Amino acid sequence: MTDLWIRRFQTDPAPGPRLVCFPYAGGAAGYFRPLAGELRQSADVLAVQYPGRQERRSEEPLRDLHTLADRVAAALSAHRDRPLVFFGHSMGAVVAHEVALRLAADGDGPVELFASGRRAPSRQRDDKVRLLDDDGLVRELKRLAGTDQAVLEDKEILDMVLPAIRGDYWAVETYRHRPGTMLACPVTVLVGDRDERVTLDEARAWREHTTGRFALESFGGGHFFINDHTKAIAELLRRRLSEISRHLSPAAHTVASGGDLPGR
Repeated sequence: MTDLWIRRFQTDPAPGPRLVCFPYAGGAAGYFRPLAGELRQSADVLAVQYPGRQERRSEEPLRDLHTLADRVAAALSAHRDRPLVFFGHSMGAVVAHEVALRLAADGDGPVELFASGRRAPSRQRDDKVRLLDDDGLVRELKRLAGTDQAVLEDKEILDMVLPAIRGDYWAVETYRHRPGTMLACPVTVLVGDRDERVTLDEARAWREHTTGRFALESFGGGHFFINDHTKAIAELLRRRLSEISRHLSPAAHTVASGGDLPGR
């Protein structure tokens, strides 16, 4: 059976930890193809495909982020034969965090979480983007400069993608963190120095969500700073993946370097 939730970009993934990427609101798994290309010699890179986009466009988007996290956590059960590292951008950072909590409660959470372009789960805003009409939603997407202009100017394409985008905004804007739940793994936060969506204080507040090591990395740019810093971010991930791999137990190395590859 084809895995609707998980996309793999390599047919011969590198051994070691597995990097799982979570897209932003309205984003799709393919957004992470350039990052996967940069890391093709360093990691097995997977990306989550939410319902309502691309080949899943006939499905209704999930408007509850906790339900979305439940479904992704279940989908990742077939990919837990290696240590997992999570990377999420914007909404994807919150989804990654919630999935990490679920896997950790099951006894096998990720070994590190990279949260990019998103304030800490406990820092709430209600921007009400989900309530804008279609024209207002398109203006917001143009302002964030993360969506291809050709898409935003093509009414036929917009009619296909706006329901998923609105559904994602509904999920992330109505999301509420459940107090009392914390991660134990390291959390590294990436932030754009001109991102109006995330202040430094809101980014630093991720420290409150883990008992593990915390680090913050700042990059030049706005909300989609990662588009201009793919190589630098890949290098950051490569260093951490290498460090994690060196500390894997011999048994974990054996699992990571052999056997069947789920989802191929």
